[in-house]
Order: sequence, then C-alpha cells, then structure tokens
Amino acid sequence: MIDTLAVVGATGAVGRIIVDMLVARKFPARRIKLLASARSAGTPMRVGEATYDVEVLGPDSFQGVEIAIGSTPDEVAAEFVPWAVERGTVVVDESGFYRMNPEVPLVIPEVNPEAIATHRGIIASPNCSTTQMVMVMKPLHDAARVKRVIVSTYQAVSGAGLSATRELEQATAAWLAGEPESQQIFPHRIAANLIPQIGSPRPNGFTSEEMKMVLETRKILGDESIAVSATCVRVPVANGHSESILIETEKKLTADEARGLLAGFPGIVVEDDLSAKHYPQPRTASGRDAVFVGRIREDISCPNGIALWCVSDNLRKGAATNAVQIAEHLAKHGLKGAGHAVRT
Repeated sequence: MIDTLAVVGATGAVGRIIVDMLVARKFPARRIKLLASARSAGTPMRVGEATYDVEVLGPDSFQGVEIAIGSTPDEVAAEFVPWAVERGTVVVDESGFYRMNPEVPLVIPEVNPEAIATHRGIIASPNCSTTQMVMVMKPLHDAARVKRVIVSTYQAVSGAGLSATRELEQATAAWLAGEPESQQIFPHRIAANLIPQIGSPRPNGFTSEEMKMVLETRKILGDESIAVSATCVRVPVANGHSESILIETEKKLTADEARGLLAGFPGIVVEDDLSAKHYPQPRTASGRDAVFVGRIREDISCPNGIALWCVSDNLRKGAATNAVQIAEHLAKHGLKGAGHAVRT
C-alpha cells in the first residue's frame, strides 16, 4: 500500500479514464491527488464515492507523492516531471517527451516488465499505435523472431483529444445535412474522409507518428534489427485504433500456430472466424482493455509472413490501462529503480 498517487492531467480524456480505473481496479493507495492546469483548478471530480477538487499543477504538488501518472502534452511533461523526480516521486509518463531517452525504460507490462526495475525516476508508456502492435508482435517474436513488419493504421479521432471527437461529431452532422463543416483540429475535413498524415513530416518522407512506431518498437523489444514500415491514417471513427499488419519472421509459423500463440498471450483476445463475420472492430473494442486480433492468415507474398488485423481502445490499453498497469507493478514490487535520477 502506498500513501499518495497523483494523476497529472486528470481532467483530460485519458486522465478521467485513469482516475476511474484506479478506483475500479482498487489501486493500493490511501489517497489520490488530482492535478491539472490553472484553467481546470477547482473542478470537482468523482473518485469512487468521494469528490475531490482538482489542484493546480506546480513544483510543490509532489511533496509526499510516491507515484505520479502523467497524461499531458510533451511540453507540460518536460516541465513537471523534473519537479516530481526531484521530490522523490516515480513518474509514469504518457507523453512522448521521454520515450526515446536511453535512460528511461519504455514499458508495456505484458511485454517487458523487467525494464521497470531499471527506472531512475521516470517510466515512459508507449504511443498508443505502437502499444497494440508490439503486444501482437511479442508472442510471435519469442517463437520465431520477427524480422520485418509492414503496418497501416486506421486511427480514431479520440487519439487527438476531446476537441477532436467533438469536431468529428459536429462535422459529420454538418456533412449529412449538407452544411459547412467545422475544421479546427484536423488539417482537412474529417467527416466521410481519410487523412493519411498523423504528426509532423520527417525528412525521410514519413511522419512523426510513423517514426514513433519504428523507434519505439525496437526499444521495447530490445532489437534494433527489426525492420518496420508504417503508414498512419486518421479515420472518421470516434474511438479505437485499427491496424493491418504483415509480420515476417525468421522461422516459419503457420496461421494455426500464430493463432495459438496470440490466444495464449496475456491481454490479447483472438476473434477470428471470417466465415461467421467474426473479427475485431472499433465499436466492439471500445471501452475494453484488451488488444483484439483477427483475420490471421499466412501471407501469400512472402514465405514466412503472417498477416492479421488488430483493434484496441487507444484511450485504454493504448494509454490509461498501460500506465495504470505500470503503477500497479511499482506498488506491488517496490518503487526503487536502478539508481540516480535521469538527466532531464
């Protein structure tokens, strides 16, 4: 049992899920502290049977806080995480700011829980699209070693925040009514459309979101030789990211072997019966914590290829659930890590 856990960014879409999840999973903390920007200060939030007021995030917010889960933009994480670490708080950070720092472990608890013990005050949680893909890769990698992955993502608007979800709702209603559509969050109209860009351009022609999937995958699995090519697309779906993935392995795996490996891996649910029209979909995955996998088949373009389709709630396993699982591991196994605080 720890004394105090803080949720930073508690009023955001992911922060609210984290708070509810801490209560539902009976997280072993005597007190939960809610932190956010000055704009949200004083907002009342339900925490189980109690109501707490959100407090303003500041350097002194972390006195006596043992674990903090942060769900904030990169620039906010860059500022608050050092405040917390200096005061002895272990931070589970959802932002992208620390993910590729070589001194910060990047963790999916089902995949590399041993990395948690190497922390120096900060543990990073991966990008949502990376998380569900690596969950699927891990059992296949352990059995046959993954050489190459080609992935196309179909990412829901909830990944861009609450305002993006509202924009989809308003734009869809306007499009159906033949009225002008609101366009503030996305670079193009999102209703009845696909946008093949998530993140900023990189010099190699890929986007920042696509390169996250490349670099984070290699770091989590501890294998720089894995070749990854990603195309990330924003789709007019409210919640739940979908991915079409081709995984090429060194050793041949049959579809049945892959199906069995995936079905036996914690956190994965196989839904794979094409004749019965049974496969993962965003609407059925939303609100659930698992990664759902279907359309598992031997690829016909390469001898050692497995093609599949996976769907996961990007606000839950892609963000909130993964962070809470890391915090649970800390609470169960101890807060101490490898030594001195990371250089920030």
